[in-house]
Amino acid sequence: MSNEASAGIPKKKRRRGTLASIAAELGISRTSVSNAYNRPDQLSDELRERIMATADKLGYPGPDPMARSLRTRKVGAMGVLFTEQLSFAFEDPASTDFLAGLSEALGERGESMVVIPAASTGGESDVRALNMIRRALVDKFVVYSVAENDPFLKSVMERELPTVICDQPTNVEELPFVGIDDREAIKPAVRHLLELGHRKIGILSVRLSRVRNDGPVERERLDNAHHHVQKFRVEGALDALAEAGIEFAEVPIIERHLNNRENNMDAARELLEAHPDLTAVVCTTDTQALGVMNYCREEGIRIPEDLSVTGFDGIQLARVLGVTTVSQPNKDKGREVGRMLVNSDDDGNGTTPAIRRILPTEFIPGKTTAAPRETETMGQLQG
Repeated sequence: MSNEASAGIPKKKRRRGTLASIAAELGISRTSVSNAYNRPDQLSDELRERIMATADKLGYPGPDPMARSLRTRKVGAMGVLFTEQLSFAFEDPASTDFLAGLSEALGERGESMVVIPAASTGGESDVRALNMIRRALVDKFVVYSVAENDPFLKSVMERELPTVICDQPTNVEELPFVGIDDREAIKPAVRHLLELGHRKIGILSVRLSRVRNDGPVERERLDNAHHHVQKFRVEGALDALAEAGIEFAEVPIIERHLNNRENNMDAARELLEAHPDLTAVVCTTDTQALGVMNYCREEGIRIPEDLSVTGFDGIQLARVLGVTTVSQPNKDKGREVGRMLVNSDDDGNGTTPAIRRILPTEFIPGKTTAAPRETETMGQLQG
C-alpha cells in the first residue's frame, strides 16, 4: 500500500478525455467528434457509436454547455414570465395545461423551459424579480398572462429577445400574441342562463388589477382594470345581460385577488349572503365555479335545483363534475406560443413577426344549470 493511501489521502482523479484525445485515439478530426454530439446526422451510425464508446472509455462527459453557449450565443432555453408564486404554475389547472402544451412544442426542438416567477409584492422581492429577468440565461421569452402595467413586462421587453405574449396584455402591438376573445367567449354561457329564465344573476371574478380588492366591483374599477382577461370576461357577461335589459347596477360582482379554494368559497359566501335572491352565478374561471359548488354543498344549497352555476376554462375536473362552462384550448395556446418562438430562429433579424393568433372556444352545457325556482329565494333556502 502506498504512503498516500495509508495516510488516507485520496488518489488523484484520472484526467478526463477531450475532443482532441478522442480524435487522436480514433485517427479522425475533432470536427467529427464534435458532430457526434451536435450534428449526429452528419455521421454514419457506425462512426458515431465508435466515438461515443471511446468517449466513455476516456471519461469524456461531452461538450461543455457553458462554453458552447458562449460560442453560439444560444443556451437552448425559453424564459416564461409568470407573475404568480411559483407553486401556482403547477397548481392552477389552466396554467399547467398551458405549460404542458408549451413543453411539447419545445421538446420537439430539444429546447428547455425556465419558469421565472415574478409576483410583485414590493420592496426587495421586486428588485430580486427584476434581476432574475435581467440575468436569465434564455434565448426567448413568453409573457404569460400579466397586467398591462406590470413592471416586469417592461424588463422583458428591454432584453430585446424574441418574445410572445399569451392571454394578456392584449394591447402590446409590437409583440406577437396568442389568446382567445375572452369578451365574446363568455357570452354563450350567460345567454344560456337567460334562455333558461334567469334574471337574478351575479358574477364572480378573479383579480382585475394589481391593486388588491377582495370585495364588490364598482364600475370605475372595471373600466380601469389592467388585467384584460378578467376585465373582458366580466364585460362580456355584462354585455349579454344588457341584451336582456339587465343593467350594470342590477348585477352584483365580487372579486378575489387570489384564485384558490379558500378565496373562491369565501367569494361565493359574500355574494350569496349579500344577495340571497340570486338564482345563478357566472364565474370567470372553473376554479371559482368549483368554489361555489363547495360552498353550496356545505350550506345545503342544491345545484342546479336552487342555484345555477357556470364556469370558464374547461379544466378536466370541471368537465368530470359536469360544470356548465366555456372550454378554451390551454394546451393549444402553449403549443402555438412554442411554435411561434421556435420559428423565430428562422427569421433573419432574430425577431418574431407581430402576428396575433386568436384561438376558438366552445360552450359546454353541463349539469350545473337549470331553470330557476321562482317560488323560493336563497334566503328561504338557507333558512
